[in-house]
Amino acid sequence: MRYNRPELDGLRLAAFGLVLAFHLPDYLPLAAEGSWLRDALWTGAFGVPVFFLLSAFLITELLTRERDATGKIGVGAFYGRRILRIWPLYFAVLLGLTALDHLRPGFGPARPDQFAAFALFYGNWHVALKGWVAGPVDPLWSISVEEQFYLLVPLVLAWGGRRAMGWLAVVALVAAYGTIWLYARHPVAGDNGQWTNGLVQYQFFAAGCLLSILLKGRVPSWAWPTRLALALAGLACWLVAVRVCGVRSWDPQSPSAILALAGWGLILAGTVAVFLSVLGVRADAVPAPIVRGGRISYGLYMFHAFGLSLVFWVLMPALDRYAPGLSTSVPGRAMGVILAVALIVLLAQLSFRFLETPFLKLKDRLAVVGR
Repeated sequence: MRYNRPELDGLRLAAFGLVLAFHLPDYLPLAAEGSWLRDALWTGAFGVPVFFLLSAFLITELLTRERDATGKIGVGAFYGRRILRIWPLYFAVLLGLTALDHLRPGFGPARPDQFAAFALFYGNWHVALKGWVAGPVDPLWSISVEEQFYLLVPLVLAWGGRRAMGWLAVVALVAAYGTIWLYARHPVAGDNGQWTNGLVQYQFFAAGCLLSILLKGRVPSWAWPTRLALALAGLACWLVAVRVCGVRSWDPQSPSAILALAGWGLILAGTVAVFLSVLGVRADAVPAPIVRGGRISYGLYMFHAFGLSLVFWVLMPALDRYAPGLSTSVPGRAMGVILAVALIVLLAQLSFRFLETPFLKLKDRLAVVGR
């Protein structure tokens, strides 16, 4: 039994592109702060919620299909599949950055408590309570959120099926917006940790689970104009959340609790709209390079901050010795971005081929519903 949706591989690649776009203003003077373009680039952070929703949708879909086909869910096999998919690359990156930090401080966890937080998958809470650790390792907070949520999903589906999963999703949504309201009622200066707070981010997993439950295996068969309109509406929701409601990933502060709740609601609505604009696109309409890009998106995401940091913290300053001012000029920084993207793609390709693929083959042996 197989469930293969190539269009979702394309969405994974698009989500990574959004995350990369979010980081561009840190390296290229593309637009002044407060401009429409700058705010549009900042919406790229919401590629992370797209990853969350998409992952939750697929996990719920695969597990419910397994339950329908066999009458049960192999909880142990599910955890085994998650370990084989996530842990090899995750720990390779974490250990590599930790070792590199001893040679070049700022690349990885510098203290035992920081390393323990990411090694035990509570890195998001460590960041929320104690602040960011180091640029290349900070994106790993999102993997902690995923692993936490998926501790419960197979147990709930195995015990109570779709109905129980639906109730868990509703509870997660209530908890998310209750937490958002509390943050808004107790504002602080700067990054308040809300972005990496799992209770806030669980709303996107909840939405993915609910979409799978409500659709019951069906997918939209909309025409391209409808899909385009839905995608643009989703992007517009994100832009309004940033520009009007003041909700940003690293500093989700709003002038009022009402705007905070509205902003996060728009982020959720936009994420659902973007997802639905892609779900159901025919397989033959998705170019093969896009599918291949989506399949290495985990590596792209895991390496993106490292690649940017290596180029702009190490390589560009070294090149300044031969071409003074290169690292500060616009052409030089544009070249740096191109080099960083090439490095990220290369590392992701190598990781997928030599590290991830052997474990993915083992993972497939544990799957009841293959992909």
